[in-house]
Amino acid sequence: MPELPEVETIRRDLSEKIVGVPIVSVELKDKKLGEAKNFAKFLVGKKISAVERIGKLLILKISAAQYLLIHLKMTGQLVFEDREELIAGGHEFAKGSVLEEIGGKLPNKYTRFILNFSGDKKLFFNDTRRFGYVKLVDNTELAAIKTRFGIEPLQNNFTLSNLKKVFAGHRVPVKSILMDQQKISGIGNIYASEILFAARVKPTRLANSLTAQEITKIFQASKTVLKNAIKHRGTTFSDYVDASGKKGGFSKLLKVYEREGDKCSGCSGKIKNIKIAGRSTYFCEKCQK
Repeated sequence: MPELPEVETIRRDLSEKIVGVPIVSVELKDKKLGEAKNFAKFLVGKKISAVERIGKLLILKISAAQYLLIHLKMTGQLVFEDREELIAGGHEFAKGSVLEEIGGKLPNKYTRFILNFSGDKKLFFNDTRRFGYVKLVDNTELAAIKTRFGIEPLQNNFTLSNLKKVFAGHRVPVKSILMDQQKISGIGNIYASEILFAARVKPTRLANSLTAQEITKIFQASKTVLKNAIKHRGTTFSDYVDASGKKGGFSKLLKVYEREGDKCSGCSGKIKNIKIAGRSTYFCEKCQK
């Protein structure tokens, strides 16, 4: 699933491409998303004034009281296309299918929603397993949705004091807390493992067992790891130009994720892979305590 760095990369790219450009039509390929006439009523003739984000949720601001929400969930992908380039962000399709399904062949069987802009620009929402969503909301609905998101490492509400409150009293693995979007938003499986490695905290540690010093290290690592991932355009993000896929640069900088059996970069230990809440969890068996 695309996590905060990947979604933030998409947000920045789309801000450069679609803000201020008139929407000329809407194509709804999946009735699960709603009624085409409702989307057309609120979107056609309008311009997106800003592309915002909270956690892993993209918020396309249409007006002072109208917003188009896009959540990629497990398998969603956004693809922007104009006459000169093709840029995709989000979940990668299976190896061997990227060029077949993305390179010059849009829409395809995974396409659920299309925004057509003036100047022959298009934004495709693809989703292989249909877990993601596109939704129109007003100010009241958006405010209610935002209350479901926890503190975020790149926002002002992410303070050391608030993080201590999040961990306090919870007898569950610290990695589970990091991935709970209602407690801490934006962090998923990849970055939870990387943050805990940077903080030298074992992912199976119960949240309420953490010392003040360990929480401080997690606090600092959360911001450092995510900012560095954004700088390198994320891990799962793919940028397709002239039908040539390029992975996000942070994949080369991962210290533990999907490195089972490798030697730890910080000590002589080895990277192990265990399951926590059904998710693969990577850590160094020696230097993470």
